Amino acid sequence: MKVSVLTPIYRTDERFLREAIESVLAQTFGDFELLLLDDCPEDDREKVVRGYDDPRVIYLRNDRNLGIAASRNKLLDLAKGEYLAIFDHDDICRPDRLAKEVAYLDAHPECGVVGGWTRLTANGSTNTYPEEDRDIKYGLMSSPTLWHPASMIRASVLAEHGIRYEAEYSPVEDYMLWMRLLPHTVFHNLQEVLIDYRWHDGNTSVVRKRQLIASDLRVRAWAKVHYPELYTEYEFRRKVVRRVRLFGVTILKITSVERETDIRLFGAIPFINVQRRFR
Repeated sequence: MKVSVLTPIYRTDERFLREAIESVLAQTFGDFELLLLDDCPEDDREKVVRGYDDPRVIYLRNDRNLGIAASRNKLLDLAKGEYLAIFDHDDICRPDRLAKEVAYLDAHPECGVVGGWTRLTANGSTNTYPEEDRDIKYGLMSSPTLWHPASMIRASVLAEHGIRYEAEYSPVEDYMLWMRLLPHTVFHNLQEVLIDYRWHDGNTSVVRKRQLIASDLRVRAWAKVHYPELYTEYEFRRKVVRRVRLFGVTILKITSVERETDIRLFGAIPFINVQRRFR
């Protein structure tokens, strides 16, 4: 088996689930299994999944709710594939997603994780991510620079280093997974859209926003301690200071730091402060 597509389910909108499954079955690459693990036994989606008469579609259900991190780990244990394609229950795979990721991993044995860009179904905008390993890793000091549901992981890298999803960092257990993998492998992002991402009120980033922000900050604090050189590079690269001068006198001092831009008159007097939205 070349690829295991790993998809946790939890009270998924039935229409969204069908579209997700059908997008995987429509892949140009066919050597895969689609493992769908239902973590809501009291409101399961078995009838929806069983409607697909394809031996590659495998439905499993937890006897009790385990939570997302434990469910993801269970999927890792059940997977038979050389490569693990992460995929969420309400997204849509582009038809050549698996083919392109498999081709890249086959051609680059040093790479343990390959990802790509995403398109938001709500407005058609595209989320882009850096291509090269070094840029991805320094970017991880601030936020995930690999989109988890669009990524494919070499199973042997996880097994060799005993890396798993950690419930204590949920709902950003995926972010922490990248941090654990960071010193052990090479990352890469294909510079094209691989999945269509569905933004709606049921998204984890919407439902658990406060917890997501807190956990995100914990991961970044962990990274600062464990990867000090990389974090220092990130701090250096993220801060940009520009000065607007007139007759040698600083009229405006513009400081851009990650998601914030601060403008001061004469370099000291607060004038404008703009904060961009948290991912």
